[in-house]
Amino acid sequence: MKNNSLRFRIGDIALIVMMILPLVVAMTIKILTTPASEGINVTGAMVYFTLPMPIQSMPITEAQVNSLLVMISIAALCLYLTHGIRAGVETKRQMLAEWIVEKVSGLVRENMGEGFIGFSAFIASILILSALSSLMSLLGVYAPTSDLNVVAGWAILVFALITYYKLKGGLGYYLKGFLEPVPFLLPFNIIGEFATPVSMAFRHYGNVLSGSVIAVLLSYALAALSSFVLGWMPGFIAEIPLFRVGIPAVLSLYFDIFSGCMQAYIFAMLTMLNVSGGFSQEAYEKRQQKKLARRQAKEKIINN
Repeated sequence: MKNNSLRFRIGDIALIVMMILPLVVAMTIKILTTPASEGINVTGAMVYFTLPMPIQSMPITEAQVNSLLVMISIAALCLYLTHGIRAGVETKRQMLAEWIVEKVSGLVRENMGEGFIGFSAFIASILILSALSSLMSLLGVYAPTSDLNVVAGWAILVFALITYYKLKGGLGYYLKGFLEPVPFLLPFNIIGEFATPVSMAFRHYGNVLSGSVIAVLLSYALAALSSFVLGWMPGFIAEIPLFRVGIPAVLSLYFDIFSGCMQAYIFAMLTMLNVSGGFSQEAYEKRQQKKLARRQAKEKIINN
């Protein structure tokens, strides 16, 4: 029993290390690869190296590496929450895991319906990946959601799901939707179809990036204000960053925490509404009935 308990604790420690280590690695890489600079320096994701590919070389950027590190931390967190779960034994981590499942399932059931309850895991993944990616900026590293390529990849995946569920009603039903409510709106409907992933990507990326940029600008503005107010004082007093103590931290509560988590929630909500809104239960049932009728007709011909 003691050996089992010791093995369980060692497993817990290993999972906790797996959660923290990727974040430490991200900060270490940032420190080692960022050159010293003065003043305001707002740049995109750093390109670490480039892989030669047949059509076009693929750059490996800071955003991609940080996304991978976030996913490793999330995987370790999921394994930690489910480590040692047994029927009839309730633990705090088990209750937390069940609470997360219940809340996400309720969110999906409320916005998509009972038929889409299988989307709970996907929506939970979007929420936690987006939120933690945005919160990476609190550690001083580049937030993956500040890179349009990362968020655009998520939006393209969601667009593929939207199209898939629209096609469940049949190709004719899907193409007919471009001619509604009147045929001459076809060009606008086509533009609107492809505007969905574009708007989702730019909304998420723009809000997260703008929050980071505003936070940096305010930080340097407060530094300038401190220098202006105390610059005439003698000695070390003139170098005290008076207005940078506490105020940037308060501002980050909105720009980094609230805004990042809010954008994750909005992206998840748009995913649910667009996927469920593109699916027609009536058209799907009619298509299934036609398939069933054709199958029965073939069976009758074969039996006769």
